[in-house]
Amino acid sequence: MDVAKIAEILTAKGKTVSVAEADTAGLIGYMLGSIPGSSKYFPGGVIAYTGGLKEKVLGVADDVSATHGTVSSEMAKGMARGVRELTGTDYAVSTTGVTGPAAGRAGLPIGTFWIGLSVKDGEDTAIEVHLDGDRDACKRGAAQAALDLLGKELDGS
Repeated sequence: MDVAKIAEILTAKGKTVSVAEADTAGLIGYMLGSIPGSSKYFPGGVIAYTGGLKEKVLGVADDVSATHGTVSSEMAKGMARGVRELTGTDYAVSTTGVTGPAAGRAGLPIGTFWIGLSVKDGEDTAIEVHLDGDRDACKRGAAQAALDLLGKELDGS
């Protein structure tokens, strides 16, 4: 979904969204903040790229990385839930994946991503996406996948 439409829906509903980004490194936050008046619906987020920040800042359980991997449904859901609780927002999205040019430590193919969504008083969900292209194209594709997942939730579809 287009970020302007997301901004319109969130503003109309008086709802907020935050982001927890690993591989997209702040791109989703940039996109959400590019709309005038974005402070009404977007207080911010966390870039948790490496170094245990997913656990230390976002509160992802210490065993998730070892048990499921840093690129997993469990990690994406934990990141989204953690940033939603940290910021007190109604919604949160997260991204974790392999952008390349080399495959990640988990041996997953370049272009593999998990996108998480946490909804206040709702379910935490995650979707797996596979993208083609260079590092930049993968980051942009993952960011758009997160916005699309949020848009589907906002639309009720």
